[in-house]
Amino acid sequence: MAIEKQKLILISGVVLGIMAIVMTKMYLDQQQQALQEKAKAAIASMQSNQTAVLVAKQDIPQGSVIGAGMFNTSIVPNKFVQPQAVTSLDRIAGMITVAPISKGEQISLSKLMNERKSDSGGLAGATPSGKRAISIVADSIASLSGMVKPGDYVDVLAILQIPIQGQDGKVTGQTAVIPLFQNVLVLAVGQNIGGMASSTGRYVENASASSGGGNALITLALGPQEANLVAFVQEQGKMRLVMRSPADAKIEPMAPASWDSLFQYIMPPKQEVKPDIPVVDTNEYVEVLRGLTKEKVPLSK
Repeated sequence: MAIEKQKLILISGVVLGIMAIVMTKMYLDQQQQALQEKAKAAIASMQSNQTAVLVAKQDIPQGSVIGAGMFNTSIVPNKFVQPQAVTSLDRIAGMITVAPISKGEQISLSKLMNERKSDSGGLAGATPSGKRAISIVADSIASLSGMVKPGDYVDVLAILQIPIQGQDGKVTGQTAVIPLFQNVLVLAVGQNIGGMASSTGRYVENASASSGGGNALITLALGPQEANLVAFVQEQGKMRLVMRSPADAKIEPMAPASWDSLFQYIMPPKQEVKPDIPVVDTNEYVEVLRGLTKEKVPLSK
């Protein structure tokens, strides 16, 4: 009988030891997860207050053509970012400096200008290597009321009817706005190719008429596959252009917009807040004097 009692005590001790190990591991895992979440939040806060900008690797004299080997990327707090600071080399590649740039200085669009080819180059000469020039028909609203100009950068949105099958099996169309491309170069508005347009004659008159009221052809520089997608969207729906800042070349993740996303934005789902329930101590205590110290000792039930 004593042996069985010893076995029972031994088994109970082993079980309690295992439970203690498991609970300790769970506690340590929770603490590690909390530290990881705290570190992620600190990194996200730090990134939101900083911007990656281009700085000159060397002194760049006036009249230099911008190339990839001239710059380094530097992480700068937002309050120290210079006006019109450049964040992407793709935006300024091939441009020319109109003022000297010192080593370590942030690259600003105010010291750069576009390199314009001769009039004989036309639209083909303005199209960057590896890109395709494709025109879209935009009304005065889609073309930013005629204020978009050659050399601007825009985002392209598609307005399409998305087929959705209901629970009854019936297919209906739901309007959705889909972000197609970001940071797209505008090559021409109507027949206006910026500095390559002739200064006199019927060419400019047609350009002014095309870029004014009514519908206008806006020519964009896109990759081959992107140009195919734009051609498809023009047959299926409409397109809108969104103007970008000259100093902003960042590509942002964007979700399609629909009725569902609009209502979620206007009326976000409320998170249920559980009321704090106070913990009531139901134990009974007795006061015990130990020397000059008075203690409360709970009575076991």
